[in-house]
Amino acid sequence: MKINRILSVVVGLGLWVVLAQAGRADAAEIKVLCSNGLKAVMEELVPQFEQRTKHKVVVTFGLSAALKRQIEAGEAFDVAVLTPPLVDDLIKQGTIAAETRTVIARSGLGIAIRAGAHKPDISTAEAFKRTLLDAKSLTFAREGASGAYFAGLMERLGIAQDLKSKIRPAATAEQVGEAVTHGEVELGVLPVSEILPIPGAELLATFPAEVQGYIVMTAGVGASARQGNAARDLIKFLTAPAVLPVLKAKGMEPG
Repeated sequence: MKINRILSVVVGLGLWVVLAQAGRADAAEIKVLCSNGLKAVMEELVPQFEQRTKHKVVVTFGLSAALKRQIEAGEAFDVAVLTPPLVDDLIKQGTIAAETRTVIARSGLGIAIRAGAHKPDISTAEAFKRTLLDAKSLTFAREGASGAYFAGLMERLGIAQDLKSKIRPAATAEQVGEAVTHGEVELGVLPVSEILPIPGAELLATFPAEVQGYIVMTAGVGASARQGNAARDLIKFLTAPAVLPVLKAKGMEPG
């Protein structure tokens, strides 16, 4: 009798496992390669998407340029969230399905300073230019889209040579944040969405309107995505009107 009861328990547990697996049969694991520009938004919205759909989302964050190189090297993915030119190039290469190209959000550029530090004026283009020239040091992510924009902006403002000795280029946005919070540099240039989450740093201000630039986050589903339908559902979720308060809180706006 005891053996029979044990067998019944084992069979019952086995049935429970089978039923549980069957209940998860439609759940998918979605692999996402995502630019750091959307990191704060994804960290809040992905758990909501997972709870509603029962899908699992595995996100790798990084610089858009670095993620594109990983894709070109053959890394598998279901969704890529990068800057528009990189997504468009991957579409031309046949790596991202053209019809899935979707603008998620955009973030303006800002200046990061150490929390509690002196706050110089950057409210106008002239004040912005003067503050850069007066700064002891500044940094930006050399491969980031914000870094590329800022490098071009310095040229347009005619101050690239004047700032050359003050610039401490960083490899990543994380290194920009660390340099600012540790007091290694005075000013850091990043999208607002990447400044707000940095512990020990604060947003001095956004770039003045006359010289402002926007970093746009654009998503696409991999042409060979294993979870194509679930990937499309994720993009729809990220662009639904209900997410607008999250975008705003994280320093972003609809693209």
